[in-house]
Amino acid sequence: MFMGIKITAAKKPRSRGTGLPGFGLTLGLSMTYMALLIFIPLSALILYSARIGPREFWVLISDERVMAAFKISFLSAFIAALFNFIFGLVIAWVLTRYTFPGKRIIDALIDLPFAIPTAVAGIALAFIFSPNGIMGVFLKNFGLELAYSRKGIVLALVFIGLPFVVRTVQPVIQELDKELEEAAASLGADFYQIFGRVIFPSLFPALLTGFALAFARGLGEYGSIIFISSNQPYHTEIVPLLIVKKLLQFDYRGASVIGVTMLVCAFVLLLLINFLEAFAARGKSR
Repeated sequence: MFMGIKITAAKKPRSRGTGLPGFGLTLGLSMTYMALLIFIPLSALILYSARIGPREFWVLISDERVMAAFKISFLSAFIAALFNFIFGLVIAWVLTRYTFPGKRIIDALIDLPFAIPTAVAGIALAFIFSPNGIMGVFLKNFGLELAYSRKGIVLALVFIGLPFVVRTVQPVIQELDKELEEAAASLGADFYQIFGRVIFPSLFPALLTGFALAFARGLGEYGSIIFISSNQPYHTEIVPLLIVKKLLQFDYRGASVIGVTMLVCAFVLLLLINFLEAFAARGKSR
C-alpha cells in the first residue's frame, strides 16, 4: 500500500514447457501434411519394391542399361556441381563485394532457373547451342558441339544448379569480418594469401553445402535435359528419363527398383547437406 494505492505484482504467465502456443495442433497439422504429401507416397514406393526379391532386385538394378544411366547422371551432376562450385563462388564474390551498372539485374537473373519451367530452359539451351543456333554455329568453328551430347547434359545442369551455390555463399561473404582481411594485409599478406588463409576457410562449409545441393538437384533433373541431349541409351540417357520410359512400357517393377535406389541416394545426400549445415553453424559460432 503506497499513498492509498494498492500495488500488486503482475502474475507471470504459466509456462507450458515449450514457448509456442498451440504447439500440439501445429505439430499435428505439420505431420499430417508431410504424411499425405511425402511419407505415404514414398512408403508406397518402398513397399511395392519390397515385394521384389533381393535377387531380382539386384538383376534389375545391375542391368547394363540401368548402370549406364546411373553413371551418366552421377558423373554429369558431379561435373556440373564442380563448375558451379568454382564459378558460383566467383559470381557471389563479385555481386557482394563490387558495385557496377546492372548489378541488380544480374543479381535477379541468378534466380531465373528457379522461376522458369525446366522444360523452357531446356528448349532455350537447345535452340541456342544446337548446330544451327547462335552459339552452336560459333562453337562449331572450334570443333565443339554441346547440344545432343553429354556436354549438353552438363550445360543444362550447370544452368539449373548455379543459384544453389551463389545463394548459399552470398550471405557468408556479406558477414565476413573485413577487419581480419585488413589485419592480414597490414602484416604483409597479398590478396591470394588473404583469400587462401583467411577468406576461403570461412566460405568452405557454405561452398560444400551449395555443391551438395547443386549435385542433388542435378541427379533428379529431367525437363531441361531431355531437350538438349539426344536421349540415346548407354550414351545420353539419364536415370529420370529411364524411369519414365519404363513406366510407359508398363515395367513397374523396373521403374520402382530404380526409383527406390534414387530415393536412397537422395536421402543420403540430404543427410550430408544437413551435416554440412550443422558443421557450418558450429564453425560460425566459434
